[in-house]
Amino acid sequence: MRKPIRLLLASGVVTAALLAAAPAAAQASLVTFNSGHLDLVDIAYEDGALELGVHDEDNDVEYAADEVKVVVKRQAKVTVPNDPAFGFLGTPGVSKVWILPEIQNASLVWPGIAAEEVEPGTFTADTLTLSLRSVNGPGQLAIYTENAVGQPTVLADSGDGLPDTIAVTAGDHTHANWAFDSAGTYRVTFRATGTLAANGQKVTSEPATLRVVVKE
Repeated sequence: MRKPIRLLLASGVVTAALLAAAPAAAQASLVTFNSGHLDLVDIAYEDGALELGVHDEDNDVEYAADEVKVVVKRQAKVTVPNDPAFGFLGTPGVSKVWILPEIQNASLVWPGIAAEEVEPGTFTADTLTLSLRSVNGPGQLAIYTENAVGQPTVLADSGDGLPDTIAVTAGDHTHANWAFDSAGTYRVTFRATGTLAANGQKVTSEPATLRVVVKE
């Protein structure tokens, strides 16, 4: 996995004052993204373990999920399309939703799901399962794609219960719409699982939790 940028504390005794300030310092140290090409889920397999991170594609830097804050700007707020097929987002033609889009908008985060750091042939059928485990926040999250005529395919939707699973191909990189139906702060947790082609062993990553702030 690409080496993450982390805050490193110098060795030595950590004072009580530093410990007291740690929560505020941790919040302040988060790397904030409100635009750019960002793989919100970047899957890697190294040293016998699956790992999930966040990859800043524009600068080729990878972070642990807990090092990052993703901001969904006010400009992302739109009305749910007036089509019953989009009912999973709310009331078509009426409800408001904040969307990080599948098609790049330079003003917003362009969210990707990537498995480019997984060598083909490592897992059975080159397939991994990405599981959306939980969405904690003021509303729901739906991840979906749209075809050439604008019809949606839902990949995951916390509104109808979790966990949901998304099939990911080793070596692949894909984009989808990430839609939030309320403003506020979300914590979105994923895990990845695959079966090793060599011996049939099942491998599961540790959970990774993204912090997403949706602006009113």
